[in-house]
Amino acid sequence: MWKKSIFVFLFSLLTLKAELDCETMKKTNKFISPHLQSKTNIVMKGQNVSLNCSHQNKSLQITYSLFRDKDHMGTQDSKGKPVIFNLSISEARDSGPYKCKANISNCKTYSHKFNFTIVDPVTTPVLKIVQKQTNLYITLHCISFNGSLPINYTFFEKGIALSPVISKHVREPAEFNLTKSNTGEGKEYRCEAKNSLPDNARYSDPVTMPSTSGDSCPLCLPLLLPLLLLMLIIILLLAFWIRQKYKARKAMRDKAPRDYGNTPIEVGIYANVHENQADEPVPGLEPRQCVSTAQDETEHSHEIHYATPMFLEVIPEAHNDNKTGCVYAELSL
Repeated sequence: MWKKSIFVFLFSLLTLKAELDCETMKKTNKFISPHLQSKTNIVMKGQNVSLNCSHQNKSLQITYSLFRDKDHMGTQDSKGKPVIFNLSISEARDSGPYKCKANISNCKTYSHKFNFTIVDPVTTPVLKIVQKQTNLYITLHCISFNGSLPINYTFFEKGIALSPVISKHVREPAEFNLTKSNTGEGKEYRCEAKNSLPDNARYSDPVTMPSTSGDSCPLCLPLLLPLLLLMLIIILLLAFWIRQKYKARKAMRDKAPRDYGNTPIEVGIYANVHENQADEPVPGLEPRQCVSTAQDETEHSHEIHYATPMFLEVIPEAHNDNKTGCVYAELSL
């Protein structure tokens, strides 16, 4: 019985001595809290990271354990060197908090909490050149449609920064104005977009300044296009009206009777002035007939016979009423 009591007494002394040694080591900074750190606390999903756990005391054999909340992530022993815990960030709970425990015999201590910040990377920004209607300056617009905010934008001309860093805390384009005296035809511009995620800057495709020759009237082109369209419509309407009018006149001409003039060409035989003249020839005069050929508009040939009229002198006859008589001859066609 007394042997058991001695054993309990010795064990209690040893435990008390260890506790006193642990408290003494903590008070004398021989066994302070370990240090937990990483090269970066800004990460993105799918990224592999490392956590380093170290202690100031390089002469002690220390057992290090890593915890995420209450989950045990791993244990390593080391003397004088930090231990490295490799992790993969695949979901939101992988961001932490993490703690490192350093253990010597019955003496243990914990590090401060460590958390990762998960950030979505920016995508390639889009750069546009917008010309103001005032025609005094142009505006560069740059925006990245994805990525955790805030996003910092910088504008460049052939690798030389033109603007200070423009930070956007909402999803809207960053703007930078350039006066026309500072711009030139053919100049190349780019913009950079990046957020807190390290080594993940993205650059836009280069954009070249458009030609400004003949651009003294920026509203001329928008006004000229409707005017040209209106003129084209008027020309088409006039052409259609003239064509219809021509068809109508042609139809009227085709329906109207044909008129060959005041002296139509007719087929006929011209007889002598006097019917009996052929039986009574006149001395010195002989009747002559000539035949001619004529064509009408239908190109049909017709023969025309001419007879030479003969005129005879007639002695006037006296009548009882002292009036002179006249003899008329009829010319038949």
